Amino acid sequence: MSKHFAFDPKLDFAIERFIDAPTRLVWEALTKPEHLKEWYMPRAWGRVSRAEMDVRPGGILSIDIATGDGQESPNLGCFLDVIPMKRLVWTSMLFPGYRPAVFDDIPITAIMTMEPVGTGTRYVFTALHRNEADLENNKASGFYQGTEIAVDQFVEHVIAMK
Repeated sequence: MSKHFAFDPKLDFAIERFIDAPTRLVWEALTKPEHLKEWYMPRAWGRVSRAEMDVRPGGILSIDIATGDGQESPNLGCFLDVIPMKRLVWTSMLFPGYRPAVFDDIPITAIMTMEPVGTGTRYVFTALHRNEADLENNKASGFYQGTEIAVDQFVEHVIAMK
């Protein structure tokens, strides 16, 4: 876990994987829209129809999700911290340029860390929530399950990039 935040199992969840690929490929798959479209949404649930990323603090993270019934849902956030090949942090609580967000969804801050381990990479996705109710609601909504599926798809995609 990063030392830049305190992980609280009552408020947060983390998913950790070892990826048998160099950190530069993990970073590339995480930060380029053409790669993100391949793994971000669980395939059985829908797809990414559009992605825009300006990977810098204050930059935009915009991902539109298309579900099987044809509905599209925009998701907008702001990058908070960017340390290439080490850490990427974004939140749905802010719009690009650190503008306060207005939304009717459960906000999160997502922290993705990576570190080289041998010839591979240790990758950790952490989702921070405001309170226990938000975490429980996110788990009940399928967000946690979907994130696990997306992380597995992410690992498969990175390995295919080798």
